[in-house]
Order: sequence, then structure tokens, then C-alpha cells
Amino acid sequence: MKNAAQLRDDARAIWQAGLEAVRSERLVRNVIHRQGDQLTICGHCLHALRLRRIAVVGAGKAGAGMAAGVEQSLGADLVREKVGGQVNVPADCLRPLAKIRLHAARPAGVNEPTAAGVEGAERILQLVGALTADDLCLVLISGGGSALLPAPRPPLTLEDKQAVTRFLMHRGATIEELNTVRKRLSRLKGGGLARCSQAGQLIALIISDIVGDPLDMIASGPTYPDRTTDQEALAVLKKYAAAPPDVPPKVLDFLAAAAQRNEAVPPFPDNVFNHVIGRNATALAAAAAEAGRRGYQVLSLGSDNRGEANAEGRQLAERCRSLRDDPQAVRPICLLSGGEPVVHLAKTDQPRKGGRNQQLVLAALQDLQDDGLQRIVLLSGGTDGEDGPTDAAGAWADADILLSARQQNLQMASYLAINDSYSFFQQAGGLLKTGPTHTNVMDLRVALVGE
Repeated sequence: MKNAAQLRDDARAIWQAGLEAVRSERLVRNVIHRQGDQLTICGHCLHALRLRRIAVVGAGKAGAGMAAGVEQSLGADLVREKVGGQVNVPADCLRPLAKIRLHAARPAGVNEPTAAGVEGAERILQLVGALTADDLCLVLISGGGSALLPAPRPPLTLEDKQAVTRFLMHRGATIEELNTVRKRLSRLKGGGLARCSQAGQLIALIISDIVGDPLDMIASGPTYPDRTTDQEALAVLKKYAAAPPDVPPKVLDFLAAAAQRNEAVPPFPDNVFNHVIGRNATALAAAAAEAGRRGYQVLSLGSDNRGEANAEGRQLAERCRSLRDDPQAVRPICLLSGGEPVVHLAKTDQPRKGGRNQQLVLAALQDLQDDGLQRIVLLSGGTDGEDGPTDAAGAWADADILLSARQQNLQMASYLAINDSYSFFQQAGGLLKTGPTHTNVMDLRVALVGE
């Protein structure tokens, strides 16, 4: 029988096994292979010596690891002779590379476009526009790329895009809704990067952070045809009652005018190839294997779990309670799930800090507090190492965390009501801190029910 400490250690190890399986360097090395002059990228066979240049560009939280994986796979000689480019990443993801420049396009924990991001996006536009038919453009795309690759369509400004992003995120818009609007306001998103490229071939390597791996939505689809319309973007804003001053009138007028014109979409380049090389299901499978190795019966809820964080937390708590109290259940049990819920931000003037994973775990803890968390451990973390604007990837909870909260008289309902989950776990214990992981395949949840 596993004691409480063993359950905690197992939960972290199972989550970590899922994370290791989607390390971006590993995912890239899995799909780029070189033997002498023969270069294979996701099944595309290329003659390395015939390429004038290999330009590596992109954006995302996994960008640094992906770029490192590219350099490792191509080999020092090919990198030295033919490789160059730039990938936009968060500031805390910078690392020295041989030839690929990593550009700090936003501060850590600030998931919105910045002036530095615009500068980096412009440089990428110039780079891909200067390529020739003898060049290969390798694009590295991962979650967070939308905020890291801002290129507003004139006459819109960075400030306009910042206002729209903040408005939709604060209203709890889904990533699909947010990116539907972003694409219609950008020169690079919605296939814009691919259209600007003059390379003979463009291959995009994509790590998915969205349920279902929609290529037009991951990082707002810079290398994939845009399936959305200006009218759909307006509908998203209308759904959340967008109006000045929250959303600049210039944005609403821009979309309305574009919808009125309803211009024909030009043909998409036929030399563009998109490949998803990592997804949440990969992490989930690795976590399940580690749980089985540690003696757990594994129940998986899959990778397509969305919903609202409070509701998802309560549902997870109820499942754990049922499995613990069911005399027919074969324990110990590991319940796994992946996906990405949203948080509806409450209006408050009080200071607060948190993220969707911390909110979910706190909601589960509140639901279980009356009958205790004996033989139950809950852990939820973002595989990118970021949970909202915090330095935590998520949180975990068990009976010891509950005891700590009671001893300090921490009122869970008060923290939940204003989305201040970080402050709660900072005092009670339970913050999951990993630092930047250089990958991003949404969230991974591990719930253990002991014997």
C-alpha cells in the first residue's frame, strides 16, 4: 500500500513522464534525419548540397527547443554553411545557438503582443521575402505563437491588437475564438507567413496546443489557409459585447469594412507542407505508461477536455471521490486527462494572481474538503511551464495541503471567487514550478486514488 508521500511522488513522476515525451528537441529529432547529402524532413527527401540556404523561422513557447533540435539534426557542417534565421520566443527561453537567432518577443508570463514581437515579426517577414526558389524555409510553430508573432494590418496598431487580446482573454473566450479574431487583423497569421515566403519549398513543423490539432488555429495558422472570415471575427466580438473603450472603434470599423468588401481569397501556395510532430495525446500515452509501470490501474479521459476550470475541477473531484469509495474499484488508480479549460475572470479591485490549472485544482480541493482527501492526490499543470501570468506551471493538492489551509484559516471560496489561486497555494503549499519547458501541448492532469 502506498503512503501519502509515495502518492505525491508518483503523481509528479507520472506528470513528468508525460512532459518528457513531448520535449521539443526530441520531437524535432524524431522527424529530421540526415545521412550525408540526404536530408529527410517528415518524409520529404531533399538534397542538402543543392539547397542554397535553409532559413529557419517561427514562433512559440517551444521555439528554442525546436530550433536546437533542428541544429542538432542537421549537423554542424550543414548548419555552419547553409542555416540562418530567427525564431520568436518568450524572454525566459533564450539560449545560445549556432546560427538560428532566438528573439525575445515578449516578457515571461505576459501572453500578449509587444513592440519587441512586432520588431521580430518584421524581421521574419523580410527574411522569408528575400528567399529564392533554391532555398528551403523551415517554420517552427508552437503554442503561444500568436502573441509572439504580431504583425498588425494597417491601419491597425500594436495597441489595437493588445486591447482586443486583453478583452477576449478577460471575457473567457476560447483559443479558437481568440485566434479567429487575431487572424483577420494580422499580416502573418492565417497563412500570411507562407504567402510571404519566396522559398522553393516551405515545411512547417508544428507542436499542437489546441484540442483536435486544427492547423489553421495553432499559433493562428501562419502557414495554413485561413478558413475564417471577417464576418466570423465580428461575430466573436459581438458574442462578448465588444464595444469602445474596451475594444478600439478602429478594430470594429476595420472588420466591418473588410466583411463588406468580401474580397476573393487568392490561391494558397502549393509548395507548403504542414506536419504536426507533437500533441497532447503523446504526453498522455507516456504518462499512462509510467503509471502502469508504477502499479496503477489507468483510466484516461483523453486529450479533448475543455470546459470551465471551476466546473472541470469539481468534476475531477467527484470522479476521485467515487473511485475511492467504490468497493468494486481496483485500486490504486491513476486518472489522466488532457486539454485546456478556460477561466472566467471575476471583476474585482483586489490584487490576484492565478492560472487555469491552479484554479481547477483549487476548485477540486474545495469540493473535497468536507470529506477530506485521504488517499487522493490531484495535480494539474501546463506542459509549457506557464499557468496564467505566474511562475507556476500549475498546482497539486492532497490531504496535507488541505490541513495546511485549515491551520492557516485560508478560505478557499474567497480565493476562487476572485481567481486568486496562486496566493492560496503559495501559502498552503502545492505550487507546481518547472520553469520554461520549451514545449507546449496544453495541460496534463494526474489524479491518483490509493488503496
